Amino acid sequence: MRVTQSMLTNNSMRNLSSSYSRMGQLQDQLSTGKKITRPSDDPVVAMKGMFYRSNVSGVEQYKRNLSELYLWMDNSEAGLEQGNQGLQRVRELVLQGKNGTLSEDDKKAVAAEIGQIKQDMITIAETKVGSRYIYHGTDVNKSPIKDKAPADGSAPQVADNLGNTAIGDYIVEVSPGVTLKANVTPGKVFNQEMFDTLHSIQKAFESNDDTDLDDMLNKLDRVIEKLSSERSDLGARYNRLEMVDDRLSQQETMAKRIMSDNEDAEIERVITDLKSQESVHRAALSVGARIMQPTLMDFLR
Repeated sequence: MRVTQSMLTNNSMRNLSSSYSRMGQLQDQLSTGKKITRPSDDPVVAMKGMFYRSNVSGVEQYKRNLSELYLWMDNSEAGLEQGNQGLQRVRELVLQGKNGTLSEDDKKAVAAEIGQIKQDMITIAETKVGSRYIYHGTDVNKSPIKDKAPADGSAPQVADNLGNTAIGDYIVEVSPGVTLKANVTPGKVFNQEMFDTLHSIQKAFESNDDTDLDDMLNKLDRVIEKLSSERSDLGARYNRLEMVDDRLSQQETMAKRIMSDNEDAEIERVITDLKSQESVHRAALSVGARIMQPTLMDFLR
């Protein structure tokens, strides 16, 4: 086959174009740090990238769910701790009252202190995370306290549905098919029994009537026991939450590493390839210049 000048020129131009294309691809990898910039560069990498990215997004979402759980449980634990301290202080005051060493004025002072503790319990019961009440189960938009100070002078009234099991568990998903309860059981902590007991003790000291203090102390002990039991359950769930957090952190690390292996360019290798391609391109330009340089006048000279 006869090789013409135009064939040499066309081949040279085609090779130079391919060389430019290859250098452009390497430059894109250096600029973005990714192996591909569009799916047509490598459909397999693109397809796997979508799958791996979906895994990473899922793990990141579950990590955000964990943050919500931490927020709920930390606030719940703080409230239960404060509530327990208040109840223990009331218990201490009741024991003092049973000793018979308090004067009438002392008992009025004790009643005033218990009244303040009762008000503090209302404040704790109405604790919010964001705009949601954390001690009202799934009924997060309504306060667990219906009436803080009834007009008839009775104990504060809790919401009618506080003991309803239908609002019991505020559930958050922490991994595929795995859920954790975020709240404490609303009917077992700042409930009507607790407020009735505190109110009765307060009134007994106000009226200087200590005849039922033994019975009130027993009721107070039951309230404290329920609160402690719920606190213990919260602690157990918190431990599991930390284990899930550790596992998700490991999964996140592995998922990101696999995604990086699939998508990220090896910069050292790209730079080496680019330098090699530059050398090839310069050689092609040099050869092309020599092939296309001769003209008719060169032959005639």
